[in-house]
Amino acid sequence: MDASLTSAARPNPVALNIPVEGMSCASCVGRVERALAALPGSRDVAVNLATGRASLVLGGSAGPLEAATALAEAGYPVPEAQSLLAVEGLSCASCVGRVERALAAVPGVTGASVNLAAGRAAIRHPEGLVAIPDLVAAVSAAGYEAHPLDLATPVDPAARRAEEGRALRRDLIVAALLAAPVVVLDMGGHVLPGLHGGRVTALVQAVLATLVLAGPGRRFFLRGVPGLLRGHPDMNALVALGAGAAYLYSLVSVAAPGLLPAGAAHLYFEASVLIVTLILLGRTLEAGAKGRTGAAIARLMDLAPKTARVVRDGAEADVPLAALRLGDVVRVRPGERVAADGVVVAGTGHVDESMVTGEPAPVRKAAGDRMVGGTLNGRGSLDLRVEALGGATVLAQITAMVERAQGGKLPIQALVDRVTGRFVPAVIGIAAATFLGWLLLGPAPALGTALVNAVAVLIIACPCAMGLATPTAIMVGTGRAAARGVLFRDGAALQRLRDVRVVALDKTGTLTEGRPRLTDFHVRPGIAEDAALALAAGLETRSEHPLAEAVVAAARGRGLVLPEPERFEAVEGFGVSGRVAGRDVALGAPRYLDRLGIARDPDLDARAGLLAEAGRSPIHLALDGRHAAVLAVADPVKTGARAAVAALKAQGLTVAMVTGDDPGAAAGVARSLGIDLVAAGVLPGGKVEAVRQFRAAHGPVAFVGDGINDAPALAEADVGLAIGTGTDIAVDSADVVLMSGALDALVEALALSRAVMANIRQNLFWAFAYNAALIPIAAGLLVPFGGPALSPVLAAGAMAFSSVFVLGNALRLRRAGGAMPTAVPKAA
Repeated sequence: MDASLTSAARPNPVALNIPVEGMSCASCVGRVERALAALPGSRDVAVNLATGRASLVLGGSAGPLEAATALAEAGYPVPEAQSLLAVEGLSCASCVGRVERALAAVPGVTGASVNLAAGRAAIRHPEGLVAIPDLVAAVSAAGYEAHPLDLATPVDPAARRAEEGRALRRDLIVAALLAAPVVVLDMGGHVLPGLHGGRVTALVQAVLATLVLAGPGRRFFLRGVPGLLRGHPDMNALVALGAGAAYLYSLVSVAAPGLLPAGAAHLYFEASVLIVTLILLGRTLEAGAKGRTGAAIARLMDLAPKTARVVRDGAEADVPLAALRLGDVVRVRPGERVAADGVVVAGTGHVDESMVTGEPAPVRKAAGDRMVGGTLNGRGSLDLRVEALGGATVLAQITAMVERAQGGKLPIQALVDRVTGRFVPAVIGIAAATFLGWLLLGPAPALGTALVNAVAVLIIACPCAMGLATPTAIMVGTGRAAARGVLFRDGAALQRLRDVRVVALDKTGTLTEGRPRLTDFHVRPGIAEDAALALAAGLETRSEHPLAEAVVAAARGRGLVLPEPERFEAVEGFGVSGRVAGRDVALGAPRYLDRLGIARDPDLDARAGLLAEAGRSPIHLALDGRHAAVLAVADPVKTGARAAVAALKAQGLTVAMVTGDDPGAAAGVARSLGIDLVAAGVLPGGKVEAVRQFRAAHGPVAFVGDGINDAPALAEADVGLAIGTGTDIAVDSADVVLMSGALDALVEALALSRAVMANIRQNLFWAFAYNAALIPIAAGLLVPFGGPALSPVLAAGAMAFSSVFVLGNALRLRRAGGAMPTAVPKAA
């Protein structure tokens, strides 16, 4: 979360992403969303059942603490976290009291404890709702210095899930041990009549059932009954109603059978305890599967080493990662992970950057090269100067991007939300109708039959599977994509990418290497080639265009001395001009000479046309207002580009190329790649228009680019995909980031998008079909026609199976997308 998010000091608007406890089904999601949507000025509310988190934007008078209060009142509290500060200047007990009071006064803080001997403060607060800078500022205002020992140390989500899983397993074991004798006593009576029907046997069942519901089953009543009383029942309410009704009916049959009609005193203790046991079994299996859906995030977080070897005054010292400071020099030995982002200042090595790029081949690093925290040094020792820490590192940004995508909500989820928002109340209504129908129309004694069928309806109709169908598929799919170097900035891009019909690719840096070289240089008679090249290269030293780098490199390769430009002007999409060594120099496209009023030489124009047909990019040079030469620059096509284009076309997609290059040169590159649709010679604004034309002619467009001039087209496209090796502006404008420059990642992204959406459709189909098919059976509608009935025990087992089935189906996505090497290895 961003800094300063407390109610007392926050930006306007405030974006929140906070954990929510107690959600168990789709109706819980709807209730949490309604509670947050009711806050003044709230918007973009999204709640994810699989991750257990809620995101929203607050732009009114309400702040994060009001959001936490609203969640608590709805029955879904924000879990507590702890932040640690190192406090300097403490000298006595009064200092401790002063700091504790200052921290306790920060809005949202629920407790603060300061240890004088350790110089450390531990602050408790709702997770994500108190910013570390606010705590540091409070300590500073009290007259002491503080810095975070561990930036925002909430409970690790993976650790929380693991603890929840352990608690569920404990409850499951206890429930199973207590339920087993009840089942034996009840079912055994059908084989050995001596075990069935006795007063002592009934009392034993009653005691054991009470222990099950009051112990392992207590969670369903603590969460379900308050929601029921507030008029917002959820899955826990269904279980509480079903198990509670079976238990209470049996208890009356044991303690006061006279209150029931003659012949209606039956025991259903085994149903109540097995309902609890089987649903706990399903929850336990769900917890394990959910942990695997978030494995990508866990592996990303594990990549960062816990300590760093800092070199100070020539000596090495291991320090905690939180103690690193910008400018520190960190030594990375062979086999160690890089502690933080920085620049190599000494040594050489070969670094595995697959966690960032998806490419398995180690990259050689030497002085001046950039390093990414979390990457693995293979050979050689490296010293790097730290340039980014904490949330500013590439690894942290990748993790945040994956988390944001996993917490997102797809458009298809809107249908699920509308259905599940009314589902649980409808189920309670169906259960009530079932009870009354059997009570009034069933054969005597009808009370027991009516109760059993009503309880079966309550249990079978749990909407867990519906709520898990979409978010689990998103989590696994985006995690799988991240492992392959494909980062979705939001989950909705998954659905939009599935629907694209056109893939438009920028040429330079996307289809080509982006490192062009000078291949030809033709001058007019009477002009010295080296002199002209030196003037052109001198002007291009001020340009950042890739073609300019090729001209400068060629001149330096000839050993020419490059004069400094006296004046320089760049016209985006046209070219550059200026004054070099006392002469007016201009380089650019033919239209640039036309714009400057310079007549083009027919011979040079013809030569440029031939070069363009050969797939090279011609650049025209003018000296002192005369067309003097034509240069040709070729940018090698990326390895695998042809195969990627062929793979896209094989999927029935229209592949287009968009470039500002000369149409002839663009056509040559397009022919070599098998691309039929080309928009060439376009300015940055023209790329936007090209995207619109492609959309009008063929349908939704995905645009792939890497440069600043691609940013408008990336934003305009239905899905923008940025090459991760490109500029920050391009990456920020995109919906999907391809961390490596290889275009097979684009094919991966499309394949994963389609696999995820197919998985979601499968999950939703089975979740809805399951309820549509089994609710009538549970209600006993087929019994009058000789059909089967469904006991509450079987209903509980079927309900648990449906959720596990959906999760298992989503986990199949971990194998989707081919056999590329995994880019997010386990931490060393």
